[in-house]
Amino acid sequence: MRFNDHSRLAGSHALLSPSKYAWVNYDEEKLDAMVMTSFAAQRGTHLHDLAERMITLGVRLPDTTATLNQYVNDAIGFRMTPEQMLFYSPNCYGQVDTISYSKGKRKVPLLRIHDLKTGVTQCKMGQLKVYVALFCLEYGVKPGDIEIEMRIYQNDQVQIESPDVVEIIQIMDRIVFFDRRINQLREEVHG
Repeated sequence: MRFNDHSRLAGSHALLSPSKYAWVNYDEEKLDAMVMTSFAAQRGTHLHDLAERMITLGVRLPDTTATLNQYVNDAIGFRMTPEQMLFYSPNCYGQVDTISYSKGKRKVPLLRIHDLKTGVTQCKMGQLKVYVALFCLEYGVKPGDIEIEMRIYQNDQVQIESPDVVEIIQIMDRIVFFDRRINQLREEVHG
């Protein structure tokens, strides 16, 4: 049999995907919630793409409390790099929304990590703490030797936190240990 060519769909996922078949038991309300969540995720992806282009081009938005406006304007004002990959190993890496690291006129360098959240569920700083740990591991920076500011932009508000250095060191240790363990397991399974 000659099968139809669907190569244009490679790498994509259908809303009613066989690999996530729980939808066969959904009622209309549950289906509606799943579809709206998917649409919100697509919108979030588009907003991140837009923000990256605006930051890269230095296009400021009107000074309002709107989430996107605050996020873009702060990233431009702090001369941050958008969508930067942070890499420890093939087992642990991630792309931070915006980041900057500089000493400037400060006594110690300042690491800034900002995250744009487009959903309505309130987010926590855990993801940003992992980015801080990845940065420190990749660039050989001791978290106790720098200042760190993390920000989450969401629902027209900005959460600002400076993480506990001990917690960042613990996350770094966890990354190193888990990475080593994953590699050991891979070696055991694949020889």
